[in-house]
Amino acid sequence: MDQGSIARILKQVSGGEDEIQQLQKALLDYLDENTETDASLVFSRKFYIAQWFRDTTMETEKAIKSQKDEDSSEGTHHAKDVETTGQIMHRAESRKKFLRSIIKTTPSQFSTLK
Repeated sequence: MDQGSIARILKQVSGGEDEIQQLQKALLDYLDENTETDASLVFSRKFYIAQWFRDTTMETEKAIKSQKDEDSSEGTHHAKDVETTGQIMHRAESRKKFLRSIIKTTPSQFSTLK
């Protein structure tokens, strides 16, 4: 999407979370609203949630690994790297908590599909 479309979506979605979570929530809300017309959207919604959870885990592992590689090659700024690692872990846990809360709030349409 172009930046204008993303900015428009972010204005429509209530804030509080980071941009990625706002965009994810917007997509999930859209899928949830349209499940009555297309039952496959229920499975798309579940797929996106699972994929984003996996992506968050993979991004965190890569970021921590790259920091360890930088730390072993430079050997300095250890305290700064620990703080950055803590921030990465906090952001990942925040995103996972958001996705878990979305999973727990099962739309009513899920129960009527057969």
